[in-house]
Amino acid sequence: MSSSSDSISDAPAEKLVRADGKPLTILQVLPRLVVGGAERGAVDVAQAIQQAGGIAIVASQGGPMARELERCRATHITLPVASKNPLTIWRNAGRLARLIREHHVDIIHARSRAPAWSALWAARRTGIRFMTTYHDTYRANSSWKARYNSVMAQGDRVIAISEFVAQHIESEYGLDSRVIRTIPRGVDLARFDPARVRPDRKVKLAQDWRLPEDRSIVLMPARISRKKGHLLLVEALARLGRTDLCCIIVGDDGRQTAYRQELIDLIHAKGLDGVVRLLPQTPDMAAAYSMADVVVAPSIQAEGFGRVAVEAQAMGRPVIASDLGGFRETIVDGETGLLFPPGDAGRLAGAIASVLAMTERERAALAAKATRNIQAKFTRENMCAATLAVYRELAAGVPTKNASGIPAASAHS
Repeated sequence: MSSSSDSISDAPAEKLVRADGKPLTILQVLPRLVVGGAERGAVDVAQAIQQAGGIAIVASQGGPMARELERCRATHITLPVASKNPLTIWRNAGRLARLIREHHVDIIHARSRAPAWSALWAARRTGIRFMTTYHDTYRANSSWKARYNSVMAQGDRVIAISEFVAQHIESEYGLDSRVIRTIPRGVDLARFDPARVRPDRKVKLAQDWRLPEDRSIVLMPARISRKKGHLLLVEALARLGRTDLCCIIVGDDGRQTAYRQELIDLIHAKGLDGVVRLLPQTPDMAAAYSMADVVVAPSIQAEGFGRVAVEAQAMGRPVIASDLGGFRETIVDGETGLLFPPGDAGRLAGAIASVLAMTERERAALAAKATRNIQAKFTRENMCAATLAVYRELAAGVPTKNASGIPAASAHS
C-alpha cells in the first residue's frame, strides 16, 4: 500500500499566524473521512496547516483517513456531521460553536452542504470567519434543493475547484467574483510517481485482481454511480468487439445496489462477462494506474474537477474522458489524453482503439507531456499553498462582499 509523503514541501513555509503572532486555528468540516477528492484535500490542507505553524482541526463522522490526521498531529473530532436530518444539522451548529470557543478557532472551512449549514450558523454565533470549498455543481430539481445548495456560496471566501465550477457559482448565485478563489485540486506527486511503484506492488495487485498477463488493461476508477458513465463504457466495449482486453471497473457502490445490478445485467447481456470486472476500491491506486494501458473517465454529467484524469496523467497513463466540466481544464486534448463527446459510445470505442494502437514511442511522448502538465498546474503543494493564502487573507480581515452582499469584515458581527 502506498501512502502520502510525510511532508507537503521541503521549502520553508510562511507561518500561519494571527496578527498577535499566535497560531491561526482552522477548523475544516466534512461528512466523513473516506477515500475521495474532498477528503483527500481536507487531509492534505490539514497537514499543510500544521507544517506552517498553524493548528489544524477536522470535524467529521470519521473514516479510515482519520489516521492520516493523527500522523501529521492534526486533531480529528468525531461529530454526526454526515447527517442531513434538519434537527441534527441544527444541533451540530451548537456542537461546532462549542468546539470553536473551546479551541479558539479563527476560521471554519466547510467542504459539504449539510455540515456547511451547521458551520455557517456556528460561525454567526461565535463571530468567526466562514468559508467553503465548492466541489461540484450540485443539481437542484426544486426550490428547496436550490436553497439547500446555496450555503456553499455563502462563505466570506468560496474556493472553486475549477474554472468550470467558478463560472457556475457566478452564474447561479450572482456571486461577486472577488469572493471566489479558483484553486484546482492537487495530486501528491510523491504518491503518484511511476518511478516509485515497486514491481512487487504491481505483482501483488495483479494477483489480487487475477489479471491476465496477455491482455491490455482498460481501467475505470470511479464509484458505482450512474453519472460516472459505467453503462456507456460497457456499450463502447461491446461496439469495440475485442476480447483481447480486460476492463477493470474499480469503485464502491455505497448504497446504489440497484444501479450496480443494472450494470452487471448489461455486462451479461452484451456478452462481456469475460472482459469486464467489477472490483472494490484499492488503497494502492498508483499501482493500479501503472498497470493500465488506458484509463477511462466517461462521465455523463460534468465533473467539477475529475481527480482520476489528473492522477492518471501524473502516472504517465493515457486517459480518455468526456469533453465536459473539469476534464477540459486538466486534459490537453490530443497531447496528454483524449476527450470524446459526452454520451457517444461509438466515439469512446474509437478512442479506446486508437490508444491501444499507440506505439511505445507515442506512449512515451504522451507520458512526458502528461506528467509535465500535472507538475506545472495540479500539484498538492500548489493547492495547499493557495488555500493557506486564503486563510491568511481572511485572518487579515481583507473586506469584500459575501453571497448576501454583506461586507465580509462585518458579516459575523
